Amino acid sequence: MIELVAKRAGMAAITLFGVAVVVFVLLRVAPGDPIAMMIGPGATAEDIVRLRASYGLDQSLFNQFWIWLGSLVQGDFGTSISRRVGVGQLLLERLPATIELAIMALLVAIVLGGFIAIIGTLWRRHWSVGAVDGVNGLLLAIPEFVWALALVLVLGVALPVLPLSGRINPSLPTDFKTGFYLLEALLTLRFDLALDLARHMAMPVLALALPLAGIIARVLREALGEAMMQDYVTLARVKGMSELRLILSEAMRNAVGPTLALTGVQFTFLIGGTVIVEKIFSYPGLGNMAIDAVINRDFPLIQGLVLMFGVIFILINLIVDFAVVAFNPRLRHG
Repeated sequence: MIELVAKRAGMAAITLFGVAVVVFVLLRVAPGDPIAMMIGPGATAEDIVRLRASYGLDQSLFNQFWIWLGSLVQGDFGTSISRRVGVGQLLLERLPATIELAIMALLVAIVLGGFIAIIGTLWRRHWSVGAVDGVNGLLLAIPEFVWALALVLVLGVALPVLPLSGRINPSLPTDFKTGFYLLEALLTLRFDLALDLARHMAMPVLALALPLAGIIARVLREALGEAMMQDYVTLARVKGMSELRLILSEAMRNAVGPTLALTGVQFTFLIGGTVIVEKIFSYPGLGNMAIDAVINRDFPLIQGLVLMFGVIFILINLIVDFAVVAFNPRLRHG
């Protein structure tokens, strides 16, 4: 296990360095000047030169990269060009909102996908399995942003039962000690705030969860179908065990492993999907800020955001690797 951790940590460091190099080079070769987004119409040439020097943009690309990398090692992500605030501070302010949104979407996807997979396995020899296949196909075919727009039209405009934007009602107190508003509201028994936060999260969570639920349902259903044909399941069926109990207590144990591995990979795509979904719902997370940073050509903020997403993806993959090993005795003792 120690060897596995050391190997994964080394690969993570190499991956992050590669991400840093790629994002730095791509931003510099892309057309556009971030200083042009900052200066007013009356700015002089001296003002432009001074601004470029203050952000280090007058240095060579090689020097800019090593200055930035050296600052990263010291925990300094630089200063946002468009917001004039430290990038590290901005990331820490927005990260909890995105984490809460992604985890809630993952939980909803697991519950919904698991339910569809179990129903499909129970009805596998019944004509009504076609309805399950249709629902699953619909979930797989429609991407997150289309679900988001559909939910806005239905639940936000036609049937205005949920708020269209934001994270919490501005009229409610927001004296939270951490950025994890929903978790803190539940732990402190402030259920009025928790309910309002849940209502604001409902549509973006559904938009992110529905496509992932379709993937989980498909993979889990296939794994359950294979497990239901094994001899130990047949023996349990002969002993009089019901189909539902067979699925939950016998087949599910062997079906969790492959489903868990794919769910972890797909969860990284869900994190990426927060970029567009957060923008549609004006949700104050990393994704919303990422689009603003790209529009404003905010080099330091974009670099910090890409590295933050890279760290999140690597951590998710590490957790999934260890979870798969924990659920598979052959890997654990191999």
